[in-house]
Amino acid sequence: MTTTTMTMPMTASSTTTPAFPGGVSGAPRVMLRLEGAAMLVGAAALYAHLGAGWGLFFALFLAPDLSFFGYLAGPRVGAIAYNAMHGYALPALLAALSFVALPGALPIALIWAAHVGFDRMLGYGLKYGTAFGHTHLGVVGKTAKG
Repeated sequence: MTTTTMTMPMTASSTTTPAFPGGVSGAPRVMLRLEGAAMLVGAAALYAHLGAGWGLFFALFLAPDLSFFGYLAGPRVGAIAYNAMHGYALPALLAALSFVALPGALPIALIWAAHVGFDRMLGYGLKYGTAFGHTHLGVVGKTAKG
């Protein structure tokens, strides 16, 4: 016998049920947002320790958001583009490559990781292909309010 559980949409004041199937809520959501804040602070601190210029940091900090243009091709393509630029795997790979092949890339990897942490801290998670506002951290934007 199988049991099917239906998750109800989250209201603006609810923190116990996911915003839609697949969205995280409650204490795990808070932890993921705190991890994002820790990544932002840690990456910025390492960047400062490198002595790289803050002009570069501020010039490139929002660069991953250029992936929003993927949404011009629809929510599925947009989610793929956004997720590629807003996960930790590619900045970690770039950081690793900076030690073996691209010595000047470490500051860029740290800026990238800081941006991802910033977004996660604000509650912007990895996107589902259903709509821009459907993320692994719950629903964001206009969809969340209604």
